[in-house]
Amino acid sequence: MEAAARGNKKLQERVPIRRTAWRLADLAILFLLLALLLHRVLHDSGAPWRRAALACEAWFTFMWLLNVNAKWSPVRFDTFPENLAERIDELPAVDMFVTTADPVLEPPLVTVNTVLSLLALDYPAAGEKLACYVSDDGCSPLTCYALREAARFARTWVPFCRRHGVAVRAPFRYFSSTPEFGSADGKFLEDWTFMKSEYEKLVHRIEDADEPSLLRHGGGEFAEFLDVERGNHPTIIKVLWDNNRSRTGDGFPRLIYVSREKSPNLHHHYKAGAMNALTRVSALMTNAPFMLNLDCDMFVNNPRVVLHAMCLLLGFDDEISCAFVQTPQKFYGALKDDPFGNQLEVSLMKVGRGVAGLQGIFYCGTGCFHRRKVIYGMRTGREGTTGYSSNKELHSKFGSSNNLKESARDVIYGNLSTEPIVDISSCVDVAKEVAACNYEIGTCWGQEVGWVYGSLTEDVLTGQRIHAAGWRSTLMEIEPPAFMGCAPNRGPACLTQLKRWASGFLEILISRNNPILTSTFKSLQFRQCLAYLHSYVWPVRAPFELCYALLGPYCLLSNQSFLPKTSEDGFYIALALFIAYNTYMFMEFIECGQSARACWNNHRMQRITSASAWLLAFLTVILKTLGFSETVFEVTRKDKSTSDGDSNTDEPEPGRFTFDESTVFIPVTALAMLSVIAIAVGAWRVVLVTTEGLPGGPGISEFISCGWLVLCFMPLLRGLVGSGRYGIPWSIKMKACLLVAIFLLFCKRN
Repeated sequence: MEAAARGNKKLQERVPIRRTAWRLADLAILFLLLALLLHRVLHDSGAPWRRAALACEAWFTFMWLLNVNAKWSPVRFDTFPENLAERIDELPAVDMFVTTADPVLEPPLVTVNTVLSLLALDYPAAGEKLACYVSDDGCSPLTCYALREAARFARTWVPFCRRHGVAVRAPFRYFSSTPEFGSADGKFLEDWTFMKSEYEKLVHRIEDADEPSLLRHGGGEFAEFLDVERGNHPTIIKVLWDNNRSRTGDGFPRLIYVSREKSPNLHHHYKAGAMNALTRVSALMTNAPFMLNLDCDMFVNNPRVVLHAMCLLLGFDDEISCAFVQTPQKFYGALKDDPFGNQLEVSLMKVGRGVAGLQGIFYCGTGCFHRRKVIYGMRTGREGTTGYSSNKELHSKFGSSNNLKESARDVIYGNLSTEPIVDISSCVDVAKEVAACNYEIGTCWGQEVGWVYGSLTEDVLTGQRIHAAGWRSTLMEIEPPAFMGCAPNRGPACLTQLKRWASGFLEILISRNNPILTSTFKSLQFRQCLAYLHSYVWPVRAPFELCYALLGPYCLLSNQSFLPKTSEDGFYIALALFIAYNTYMFMEFIECGQSARACWNNHRMQRITSASAWLLAFLTVILKTLGFSETVFEVTRKDKSTSDGDSNTDEPEPGRFTFDESTVFIPVTALAMLSVIAIAVGAWRVVLVTTEGLPGGPGISEFISCGWLVLCFMPLLRGLVGSGRYGIPWSIKMKACLLVAIFLLFCKRN
C-alpha cells in the first residue's frame, strides 16, 4: 500500500473521460457497416468481384469493432508533484538510458542535447540519485568525444538552468530564440550571452571533430576505439562524469558511455539488445529501482518530469497498478497541418487515452519510466508480486555474474542501499563482463527478462509481456509536455519508419507472442488483447485495402460494378456510411484542436501508407516466414540540432513529398496511375460508347471511388511529372508501369 503508507495527500488521480455522443456515433457507424454486409449477402450475384467486396467490407467491420473497443472508455491521470514535498528524502533513484546507433543518421549533436536536458533535470539530490547512460551501438569515437565535451559544458549549463529557472533545457531549443530582456535583467542578460557563446563553441568543437584526428591525437582516452569495427569490437565503458568525485560539487547526474561488445557471429538484437546491456551495466554501477529510456532525439521539455512520474509510480495503493509510466510522443518544429500524418495527435488523444482506460497504455519505446523489478520479469499474483527465490533460478534468469544476481535480488526484494555510491569507476570491469555479446547465452534475457527479442517493435512486445504478467501501466500527460522529439519530415523517411513498425507488428502477430495466445494462457485482459490487435493488424489491412482500392478501376475497365447502383436501396446505405465515417473523422480532429487540412492529410497518408509501407511490410514478413528473406532494422534519419537555426539550402521544402528509388513507392505509384487510367476509360465508355443492353456496368459509385483515390494519391501524381527529389525516379515509374500493364491485361481477359 505505497500511497496510503506514506501520507494522506494524494499524488495522482484517475479521471474517466465522458464520451456519450461519441459512443452513439461508434454504434451508428457499426450499424451501417452491418447493414451494408447484410445487403451484400441478400443481393449476392455470385460475381467474384462482389464476393471480394464482401470479404473486404467484413474486414472493415472487424477493424471498426477493434477501433470502438480501443476508444470506448478513455481516462486521464492527473499528477500532484507538490504533494511530494513531505517525502523528498524518500524519493528513489532513477537510471536514465539514451540509445543511439549511427553517428551519421543520428548526429552526435542530437544526442548531446538530449543528454544535457537530462543532466539539468529538477530532482532532489540529482547528483546522487540520477545517472545517465548512453548506449552507442555505432561504437563511434565522435559520439564519445561529443559526450565528454557535453559533460564539461554541463558544469556551467546546469547551474545556469537552475539559477534562472530555464524551462526548456536542451540548449539548441533554448537558444533558437532570444528572450525579452527587461531593465532589471542585467545579470540574466550577461549569463545568457555567455552561455550562448559557450554553446556555440561546443557545437563547433563537435562538428569540427573527425574520427582520424581523435584516434591520432586524442591520447589514451580514445585508444580503445583503435582498429574497431562497428559490428565487431569489445565492450567500451567510460565514466564521463561522476559528481561524487567533483571538488566543486556541481550536483548533476553521473554520465556513463557504453558501447556493448559485438561479434559478427552473434545476433545483437538491435535496440532491444542495447537496452538489455544498459540494464545489466546500470545494475552493477547504480542499480536504481526505476529506469527512464529515451531515444537520442527526445529531449526533456519539462524539467520536473521525473517528479510527475514519481506521482504515478508511488501514488497507487498497489504497485501492480503502475508497472511503467508512458508519456505521449510530442514533436518540436512540427509541420503545419501534419502533411505526412505522423504527428499522431488524434491517435494519442482518442486511442491512447482509451487504451489507458483498459489494462494500460502500450510501451512506445521512448519517454517511458520503468520499474526495474518489472523489467526483470516479476509476475503478479494473489499475494502481490512474485520474485525468484533460489540462486539456481537467479542464475538461469540473469546469467553467471554473481554481482548481477545480487543486485537483482536487492531490487526484487527492495533491499536497496541508501548510502551514496562512492566511486562507480571501480565497477567498470565487472560491468564489461555483463555487456559481453555472449553473456545472454543460456539465460532468459530477451525472453522472460528485459526487453523482448523477436520483433522490430521490441518496445510494444516488451509492454505486452509486462501486461501479460498481470501488471498495469499509466499514461502521463503533463503541461508543458514531458519530452519533445523530431518527426520525420520527408516522404521516404516517414514511410521507412511506418514500414519498420508494421513489420514488427506482423512479426508479433504470427509468432507465439500473439496477444490472443497470451490472453488465453496468461494474464492479458481480453479488451487489452483487442487493443493490441488494433495496432498489430496494420500490415494485414494492406491486402484488404489494396483489393478494395483495385475493385473500382477493375469495374471501370471491365464494365462491371461492385457498389450498389443509385436505383438500389443499398446505395443509400453506402452513401450514409461514407458521409458518416468522414464526418466522424473530421469531428475527431476538430475536437482535438486540429484543422480540416490536417484531417485530410492524415486520411490521405493512411491510403498512401496502406498501399506502400504496410503492403511492403506484409510481403517482407511473409517472405521471411517462408525463409526467402530477412527483415532489416532501418534507422530513421534524425535532423541535426543546432543553435543558429540556419537552414541548409539542400534541404527539401517542408511538407512537400520527396522520392527516392525505394521499392516502397512502386505499388502506390502503380495504383495512382491505374486510378487515372480507369476514370479516363470509364468516362470514354460513358460518353462515346453505347452500353445499352450491357447489364451490370459501372455506376456513379465506381467513379466516386476512383476519384477519391486520385485525390488521395495526388502527391504521387505530382511526382510523376516532377523533377529532382520531387519527382519519382524513372526506375520506379517503369516498374509501376509494368504492374499497370499486367493489371490491364488481367481486366481485358476477364
